[in-house]
Amino acid sequence: MKKIYILFFCILAFSANAFEKKTTFNKELFDKAQSNGKIVVVNSWINYCTSCASQIKVLNKAKNEFDNIEFFAFDVTNKEISNFLNVQYQTTLLIFKDNKEIYRSIGEIKKEAIYKAIKSSI
Repeated sequence: MKKIYILFFCILAFSANAFEKKTTFNKELFDKAQSNGKIVVVNSWINYCTSCASQIKVLNKAKNEFDNIEFFAFDVTNKEISNFLNVQYQTTLLIFKDNKEIYRSIGEIKKEAIYKAIKSSI
């Protein structure tokens, strides 16, 4: 039984880091994308978070499937960005359209739900 717990822990630890997590959010680029009429999707993450890795996996696929949408990500421990977007938790997903936040979820990792949110903003 102990081996099963160790294996389970290892799988979770590696899956949390399976996708590159980096901060791509930049206020100037965020403002520019909105002023150009683009839909903006922003997600927050933290290094140890397995649900963040799952959400990032879905969003990486979405980047290739949706046009005229800008995707940004940030480490939720970055207080400047967290405060600007009023985000307190990792795996927070935000969608902006016409300079307004039109969608917010916390912990959503299902592809169908994320895609539905993105499609509803188009």
